[in-house]
Amino acid sequence: MPAFLNDSFLHDDEALLHVSDLSIQRGYAVFDFFRTTNGVPFCMNDYLDRFYRSASEMHLSISKNKQELSEIVYELIKRSTYTDAGIRLMVTGGYSADGYHTAVPNLLIICHPVKLATQADYEKGLSVITYEYQRDLPQVKSINYLMAVWLHPLLKEKQADDILYFKNNIITEFPRANVFMVTRDKKLITPRRNILHGITRKNILSIATEMIEVEERDIAVDELLTVSEIFLTSTTKRVLPVTRLNDQIIGNSKPGEITSVLYKKFLEMEELVTKDQATGAVNPYSMP
Repeated sequence: MPAFLNDSFLHDDEALLHVSDLSIQRGYAVFDFFRTTNGVPFCMNDYLDRFYRSASEMHLSISKNKQELSEIVYELIKRSTYTDAGIRLMVTGGYSADGYHTAVPNLLIICHPVKLATQADYEKGLSVITYEYQRDLPQVKSINYLMAVWLHPLLKEKQADDILYFKNNIITEFPRANVFMVTRDKKLITPRRNILHGITRKNILSIATEMIEVEERDIAVDELLTVSEIFLTSTTKRVLPVTRLNDQIIGNSKPGEITSVLYKKFLEMEELVTKDQATGAVNPYSMP
């Protein structure tokens, strides 16, 4: 797989970090991830903006500006053989002299095959359990997935697909996705606070405001039991319905009406944006 480390294009098995890097010593690094379709990055500008925000929040500087990063991404895509790829950008705390304080950050970008949720995944839906936990610095896309990985045995025990976090009885997010709900009076609601603001979330909100009343607000755990639809959004999952929550069936155990419409409209938007960029109708540095 092609990779880029600081100032050089490399093969991924050559893109190595020293053991003194704070990403290894203390898990101190931020990353972002987006995907391409037929070699065209989807909403790259939004992902790069979030990457820079996360780095700034963590007091890390990125040695390249946004256009330079974009050019590196396109070169990695060109060097790869993947029609559909995942682009992962990471900036680390650098080679720390004492394993505690930050140093000159390292920039690593890799391009690899990506697996997206399928139509079958969408139709099947997800079984989800809730768990009380709040991520540190939730507005930052850090590499800290300690709790999510630690909870894998619980997921296996409960035969669940994913975990929905809550804190003090207020729903927040999944480890790698945002959550939406449709109330019985046809309002779309999603948490506003203590979450990572996803790019797919942003697009779904933009689409939804044209067709349904939308609220970003606190959502109590108990309210989940009163809604008619629940779904999650993420870069690789796009839109996936939750059909079971803590052993309770949601809706009729199938994708709900609003979820289905939003899923279809998102796919249409994705196809249109990707096609426009491929033909030069949209500037890749000013993606929606």
